[in-house]
Amino acid sequence: MSAPNKQAGARTQRAQGTQRAQDKRSGQEPVAPNRVAEIQRQRIIGAMAEVAAEKGAANVTVAHIVARAGISRRTFYEIFEDREACLLAALEEAIGQAASAVVPAYRGQERWRERIRAGLAALLAFLDEEPGLGRLCVVEALGAGDRALERRAQCLAALIAAVDEGRGEAPGGRQPPPMTAEGIVGAVFSIVHARILVREGMGGRGAAPLTALLGELMGVIVLPYLGQAAAQKELHKPAPPLPPTKTRPRRDPLEGLDMRLTYRTVRVLMGIAGHPGASNRTVAEASGISDQGQISKLLARLDSLGLVRNTGQGHPKGAPNAWQLTARGQEVEQAIRLQTGPRGGRERTGV
Repeated sequence: MSAPNKQAGARTQRAQGTQRAQDKRSGQEPVAPNRVAEIQRQRIIGAMAEVAAEKGAANVTVAHIVARAGISRRTFYEIFEDREACLLAALEEAIGQAASAVVPAYRGQERWRERIRAGLAALLAFLDEEPGLGRLCVVEALGAGDRALERRAQCLAALIAAVDEGRGEAPGGRQPPPMTAEGIVGAVFSIVHARILVREGMGGRGAAPLTALLGELMGVIVLPYLGQAAAQKELHKPAPPLPPTKTRPRRDPLEGLDMRLTYRTVRVLMGIAGHPGASNRTVAEASGISDQGQISKLLARLDSLGLVRNTGQGHPKGAPNAWQLTARGQEVEQAIRLQTGPRGGRERTGV
């Protein structure tokens, strides 16, 4: 190794050691490249859900996704094998978030009728609050290929089993056939499917929320098992309170910014956050970047995006720069740190 390369390598090792020590002193875990990849993955999934809602899942291309997510095709293929894998991941994300709302509500009740009502209320609320993910589950999964249909069928089977428990609640002499639950779930989803399309046709303006369907849908569900009187009572019951969900924040920390998220970008933002007023050299050392030209370009880019600002005199005055995060930069840095906190997940590199 040449002397310049040895010196550069030594500087990089010192910078990385400095950053590890700073992370340890602050009580924060260092951000690894795979954590940045996780944020990129969430951006891609969000883009897939948005574009699928606009164009239909069958019409979405990788070009559509990368343009909406603001990432390169190379980054896309580092995270997903192909478009179908991305679509399935987006569907799984939507199902997971829906389940995180529905399951606690359902399990929080003792009797079958109350469990179904609480679970249905949580599902309708989720579909109102997350229209893109909701459409992916209810509408787009139907045209997203065999694997998506198989996953959808698994979810419906779980719902059918839950409704079928109503046969055990039926009074003597009233024993609907086993296929009743399948018909009920099919009817409920058909109604919700139609209302979602109507809502989107109206542009969301003037359309009643899906939660307004709770009483009538509950009437449809309980009628075969408990009779007309029970069905009528469901029409006027207030919606049950929803338990808090435990899903982690999914907000894109770069929403509205024309930039790509890289490991170096994250380290620069966090380096400035830990060293307010830092010079270019200090930011480079805190970020583990030895190339001063590269750090200058990164800082100029972040400055142009309004994430950092130089409060120093600068080279024209013969003084070092002094970099600070702007208010928007602080929001982005905190959102990144929140989303890149320690958690499990497959290691990804090349970000």
